[in-house]
Amino acid sequence: MSGNRTDTCADRRPGPWRRRRRKGEERRPGPPGPYAMLPWLLMGMGSFSNLFQGEAANPWLGGLGLLTFNSLYVSVVFRGFDRRKRESPVSYWLLAAMAAVTFALAIGYGGSWLLFFPLLSLACGAVLRNRQLAVCVLALALTATFVAVWRGNGSSDPWTIGYGTFISGAVTAAILTLAETVMELRATRQELARTAVEKERLRFSRDLHDLLGHTLSVIVVKSEAARRLAPRDMDAALTQVADIESVGRQALTEIREAVTGYREGSLATELDRARSALTAAGIEPVLRRSGPPLAPQTEALLGWVVRETVTNAVRHSRATTCSFVLDGTAERVRLTVTDDGRTPPAPPSPGIGGTGLKGLAERLAAAGGSLTAGSGPEGGFVVTAELPADAPGPVDADPASGPAESHTLGR
Repeated sequence: MSGNRTDTCADRRPGPWRRRRRKGEERRPGPPGPYAMLPWLLMGMGSFSNLFQGEAANPWLGGLGLLTFNSLYVSVVFRGFDRRKRESPVSYWLLAAMAAVTFALAIGYGGSWLLFFPLLSLACGAVLRNRQLAVCVLALALTATFVAVWRGNGSSDPWTIGYGTFISGAVTAAILTLAETVMELRATRQELARTAVEKERLRFSRDLHDLLGHTLSVIVVKSEAARRLAPRDMDAALTQVADIESVGRQALTEIREAVTGYREGSLATELDRARSALTAAGIEPVLRRSGPPLAPQTEALLGWVVRETVTNAVRHSRATTCSFVLDGTAERVRLTVTDDGRTPPAPPSPGIGGTGLKGLAERLAAAGGSLTAGSGPEGGFVVTAELPADAPGPVDADPASGPAESHTLGR
């Protein structure tokens, strides 16, 4: 759900709650579909047996009623899994026709034909909701009990028929309502994750625009002035060039400060940002920290690890929890980040997959550390970073230094 749209994920999916999976996407358990309702038609096998063995009067009329009931049941159930069709008047007319056939067969034949009442209740549970459903299943249960008592030849106790009729509709509606809610929550969680990433990206792009917009405009204006002055007044042109150099140096300093502030905040700051991003994406953050205080350079490197793994968890993992375990001694420190989401596919070449993780591995290796990443023993994805407690620095004080600056995030 995004913007001002109020439709649900069931409305946006083609067919009854079916979403086309993208190539390579992991198959996830989803809500039941209409085909899960069809095996219940086997409850009518007793009626079919009566017709086949000639135990029912007017077998052609009974067969026509059985065929009509099954056709209406299939039609109603499939409409019940599409919100727009479910709420249309046609669905209610089909239910009314189904109810008429059910009453006619149950009253006319009794016995195993009484089991059409629970089947009718199942169909009502697929279409009706809230007060309409409560009134309908209660009325059906009482009516089924009365008809069973009146006929007196049912294969089950009349109260069993009534209870089965009531529970069939109630449980069916509860399961389908819960499934709809789960699908909507999944769609909302994906939207929150996307929004959290886009919000951070927008913040950084806005900062760069505010920083560079005025400076680059000044440089362009002074460059044009120097070009016009050069043929007739070289000293004035050189003055403009000197101003361009000064403005450029100042802009470079400001960019370095902005990039350093964005990329190399303290570990505590990165953990706070991680907690906020994970919570917004519906992922529970867990932090366990022990050991002595860390050197600023070590904290900066571990902050990179936190930023990268959180981005991966929010954008790719579909996790429900993400834990950060930081422990160490006076010589070494280790940060383990574990999420319980899906494991990314293996890269085509051995080693750590994903440009973001490769960039982290290069940074940590340059500081005497190491990085490992892969699926955990109980599933999910685990990233472990180890560093000397006093890792050398500064870490990328110049944004133009080191090959890792060109790496993008992602597994």
